[in-house]
Amino acid sequence: MTANAQRLFVLSLLVLLMAGTRINHFAPIPDASWAVFFIGGFYLRNWTRWAFPLLMGLAVVVDWAVISSQGMSFWQHYCVSAAYWMLIPAYFAMWAGGMLLRRHYKRASLQSLGLLAATLIGSVALCHLIAQGSFYWISASVAEPTFAGWAKNYADWLLPYLRTAALYTGVAALVQVAVEVVGKQSATGRTAH
Repeated sequence: MTANAQRLFVLSLLVLLMAGTRINHFAPIPDASWAVFFIGGFYLRNWTRWAFPLLMGLAVVVDWAVISSQGMSFWQHYCVSAAYWMLIPAYFAMWAGGMLLRRHYKRASLQSLGLLAATLIGSVALCHLIAQGSFYWISASVAEPTFAGWAKNYADWLLPYLRTAALYTGVAALVQVAVEVVGKQSATGRTAH
């Protein structure tokens, strides 16, 4: 499989994952959007110019479809305000974290696991800061914003977002390790003959 075919396969999986989880139709399955952008940054960094906007556009289309299907106007929904557009830099923080991990990634190892943890935690913290902070300070949803209220809200939601992103990213990391192991065994088998 060529590199472009692999990227297209990964992109297809990420589109399906986002579309299938962002709709909140399957309530027990958490939204994978943050992990989708992190994983996308790792695997699709050479396609950033068009893959990131494509996934960002998909996120907006899914939000619009879900809100509209409930008989509400997209622009009147609680979650949609001027702060909604801050999701672009917020999600790009996740994408950039994936790109940073890829730049320093050599192969599956304890060092790579530590780098994965550090970049994922940093990306989630920054993404949450931008997304939650902009919603808290810019939208009209918070009547009287205070620093203490913002800090509590940030702290209350950081761990759940990190846990969800780590769950999906962990699955992707296990698949990456399995592919590396199979590739290595395959290469060893070919050189032995």
